[in-house]
Amino acid sequence: MDRIRLYRLRNEHRRLDNAIRREECLEAPDTARLQDLKRRRLALKGQMFLAEAGLSPVRF
Repeated sequence: MDRIRLYRLRNEHRRLDNAIRREECLEAPDTARLQDLKRRRLALKGQMFLAEAGLSPVRF
């Protein structure tokens, strides 16, 4: 497992979590931005899973 890669993925995931919380706290949150942030966070979660399992992502 590449610990540095996993560390960076976790930090980016945490950063996206914070951005999502900030956006949701706005009086009129931008739904398109929220969708994008959540999509990116989900993709990172998948990458973290693969990194923890010692697997490489499959590209089509």
